[in-house]
Amino acid sequence: MSFNNVLKISVLTLVMLVMHACNKNKTIQDKGLKDHAEFPIGTAIKIGSLTSDLELQELQKSNFNSITSTSDMKMNRILLEDGNYNWSRVDKIVDYAQTNNQRLFGHNLIWHSSTPKWVEEKAGKDSLWLEGFMKDYISTYAGRYKGKVAGWDVVNEAFESAGGAMRETVWYNVLGEDYIAKAFTYAHAADPNAVLFYNDFNIERDTLKLNATLKLVKDLKEKGVPIHGIGFQMHIRMDIPDETIAYALKKAADTGLQIHLSEVDIIFNKHNDTRLGGVQIFDEITDEMKTAQAEKYKNLVSMYRNIVPKAQQFGITFWEFNDRDTWINGFFNLKDWPTIYNEKLEPKPAYFGFLEGLKEEL
Repeated sequence: MSFNNVLKISVLTLVMLVMHACNKNKTIQDKGLKDHAEFPIGTAIKIGSLTSDLELQELQKSNFNSITSTSDMKMNRILLEDGNYNWSRVDKIVDYAQTNNQRLFGHNLIWHSSTPKWVEEKAGKDSLWLEGFMKDYISTYAGRYKGKVAGWDVVNEAFESAGGAMRETVWYNVLGEDYIAKAFTYAHAADPNAVLFYNDFNIERDTLKLNATLKLVKDLKEKGVPIHGIGFQMHIRMDIPDETIAYALKKAADTGLQIHLSEVDIIFNKHNDTRLGGVQIFDEITDEMKTAQAEKYKNLVSMYRNIVPKAQQFGITFWEFNDRDTWINGFFNLKDWPTIYNEKLEPKPAYFGFLEGLKEEL
């Protein structure tokens, strides 16, 4: 055999080995976040975004096995007028979850910000009507999707943004604090197997609000109200100490309830919790900031895995997962980079930090 033929065979063999190695690496990289987790990894997203953007859809399917709708399942989207339910978007997200073998989490049943104006106006004229409406709404909604929705945020953000005072919403002002217990009772009656959550923000860093939430949970449990979990929204800032977050998780886990990190993102800038209330501190993101954010994401996963007992780990859900679609910038009038994918739908260091937190040995 000539030298040239030997050389050709050697080169061909080398190419085949390289191709095999590349394919092997591709297989490894094709595993998403969900494949490395002992609990569900979710994302909140609009069903319209998924059905219209195939690249986004593929990333969602490869990384997540739980899905929450950011807005399509809220009252103001499905009940525009009395008695006229529009189930089309909810049916689409139910179909998507079932087709792709993903857990569907319902967000939400009762929330002041998604209560239609017509409900508030009617409640103001007839206080007795509101309780009957709430019972009928929850029974109809949770009953329609019984067995299809794994869990619900039954009541969302019942406390003020800061401190331990109840938020004075139409629900609270008309029905009193007891509206919360009634909402959980109606939801459980409609779907006895659904996991029912109270969900709120800032409870990972505001001790007064955390304690008020825990007291609410304790009171509900003592009354025999069917509450099964606490949702930590976890819209957190880079400057919130890990020790503060760890303390809150430990206190919540001590209740014995399921713990859901339900709306996770991590911002660099600041805001005052109100629409357009952003404070632009950083105009550009640096490599050092990306590295620090990756470490923060890793630490958040590590705390969840180490502090919350496995039996209480309902999962971690990102509130949208890329900087292109994040709600943060529009709502707070900011330019920030709070998620694990960038505007081009490329994984950031934050993605790999989160992944490392999932994979590290405990």
